[in-house]
Amino acid sequence: MLQKEYRLKKRAAFNATYKTNISFHRDGITMFCGKKKNNEIPAKIGFVVSKKIHKRAVKRNRIKRLMRESVRLYIKDKGFPNGYISVIFAASSKCLNKKFTDIDSCIKKLIGLL
Repeated sequence: MLQKEYRLKKRAAFNATYKTNISFHRDGITMFCGKKKNNEIPAKIGFVVSKKIHKRAVKRNRIKRLMRESVRLYIKDKGFPNGYISVIFAASSKCLNKKFTDIDSCIKKLIGLL
């Protein structure tokens, strides 16, 4: 579970992040970035898996858990880059049968782009 200071919760914050049109894509995961910032407040992070990916909530929640754990471990080791106000990770159907190592490497590559 991510610490509270890193969680992106409100719908308005998600919509504002999507409107900036800054995104990076790799291996079935898209990373949307909010506005740039210069202060020391940590970036807020959100995870999205649409119902279009799979109709069963169990499958969608598994993908979100794997992405969340990958980001949590990255923050624990290196800390999250403070370049943006908010970051959203959105999964596509390519992530359904992936293992943790595949999703972890993909997210690390995306975070490296920040």
